[in-house]
Amino acid sequence: MGMAVVAVIAGLILLVWSADRFVSGAAATATYFGMPPLLIGMVVVGFGTSAPEMVVSALAAVQGSPGIALGNAYGSNIANIALILGITALISPVMVHSAVLKKELPILTLITAGSVWLVADLMISLSDAMILLGVFAVLMGWTIVQGIRRKTDPLAEQMEVRAMDSGLSIRRAVFRLILGLVLLILSSRILVWGAVELARMFHVSDMIIGLTIVAVGTSLPELASSIIAARRNEHDIALGNVLGSNLFNTLAVVGIAGVIHPFGVDPSVLYRDMAVMGGLTLSLFIIGYGFRGRPGRINRLEGAGLLAVYLGYTAFFVIPLLTAGPS
Repeated sequence: MGMAVVAVIAGLILLVWSADRFVSGAAATATYFGMPPLLIGMVVVGFGTSAPEMVVSALAAVQGSPGIALGNAYGSNIANIALILGITALISPVMVHSAVLKKELPILTLITAGSVWLVADLMISLSDAMILLGVFAVLMGWTIVQGIRRKTDPLAEQMEVRAMDSGLSIRRAVFRLILGLVLLILSSRILVWGAVELARMFHVSDMIIGLTIVAVGTSLPELASSIIAARRNEHDIALGNVLGSNLFNTLAVVGIAGVIHPFGVDPSVLYRDMAVMGGLTLSLFIIGYGFRGRPGRINRLEGAGLLAVYLGYTAFFVIPLLTAGPS
């Protein structure tokens, strides 16, 4: 058990560190090569913050542990809304005033409903995975076109400044990009191995490990960037980071895993995990939008409520594991 725990902890630490190196190196490299700031913010950073989920889920599917892949995607979505937005709102109430975000939330809700429909037959088939990746490609294209028409994007501007202020030469930027990618893959392999071993020791499905330990670990980059954005009063970035990550997870992460290795889905995923994920997504309509002249925001009380939901959801899995103990 000791080696598995060490592997999970070391894998998570290295995963977060390598993801940060990958994002900063990619942003600086893209800037040097003249990539538009808008695309740096939307594409490079978007893929970068979701890279841990994508790499972990892809490796889990390759190694025959699809439960970790699916649990990682849906568990990260739950953590993004309940844990990350909850903590972020406790630090600084999150204002919701961007028209762009008010378009993204309905899209995320529709995508979530569509994913429930695909999973209803308790199978992620190759055709299901291709549909998810196809929708993802269309959304990415639409987002880029909309961004170009807007001319400006807060996240893009923030990342351009970070890239310019990083002081990285082109050689160091490329080195950091490659190093981050290599270590991202290595740390993911270590994390998946440790997670599978823990699942075997506690006689639980790899899905549960994916929903809890792996999901929280791979969501740490989103947590860090959202907290930083909230402290700087960049509320659109904090909320947009969460909504964008959930779109990546639902479409790209599950899609990639399904293309590599189509897999069956446990019925509990539908009535438990996807129900919680869908409920949290819908709750953003209620607590995020303004009513009767009140500007849209997620205040500290609502943030505490989201955090309480996540703690209760996690306790549902953790308490039985602690009482049963390892084999």
